[in-house]
Amino acid sequence: MNLLSAGLSGFALGGSLIVAIGAQNAFILRQGLIRAHVFVLCFICALSDALLIAAGVGGLGTLVSSSPVLIAVVTLAGAAFLATYSAMAFRRAIKPGAMVAGAPEGMPLKAAVLACLAFTFLNPHVYLDTVLLLGSLSAAFEGPERVAYGAGAAIASFVWFFGLGYGARLLAPLFARPAAWRVLDVVIGLVMGLLAIGLLVSFLHGG
Repeated sequence: MNLLSAGLSGFALGGSLIVAIGAQNAFILRQGLIRAHVFVLCFICALSDALLIAAGVGGLGTLVSSSPVLIAVVTLAGAAFLATYSAMAFRRAIKPGAMVAGAPEGMPLKAAVLACLAFTFLNPHVYLDTVLLLGSLSAAFEGPERVAYGAGAAIASFVWFFGLGYGARLLAPLFARPAAWRVLDVVIGLVMGLLAIGLLVSFLHGG
């Protein structure tokens, strides 16, 4: 029963941290809507979270938190990437052409994978959430319970990303109209632009 309780605790906390409007989720939502490379991208996101959670539960959080240079590099790189993708989203929103569910413009698998990895690992908050926060809270558990806690948090990531990626197609009728894609890309552009600004402000104010 203690293992189940620890696992549920990890699942609840992990789920609460990833269910938010962010760059990674917006990217998976859009890929799910166009039904492009959904399984691969969802698996990459979930597996990346699982690896970071395992690292945090294993004690990597202390190392990361003690390296301000590493945090600064990731923050600046993340801000630049988010700003670029924000501009791309606004550019798509301006172009009215053929943005219909199932057959919009997409990107090759390699480009999609690289973008997915960038959204994941160039986001400083992913380290704060998975490595530092989840990792530090795992100290409340010992032995098998700690493993169950980490597994629960990792499972939450798999459930969320695959649910988001494949559940997005339920919105396909709405996105049969080009106007809906314009709205989505404007929202994505705003979210990523604001995140980029937030990272820069955080860096300039020393975190």
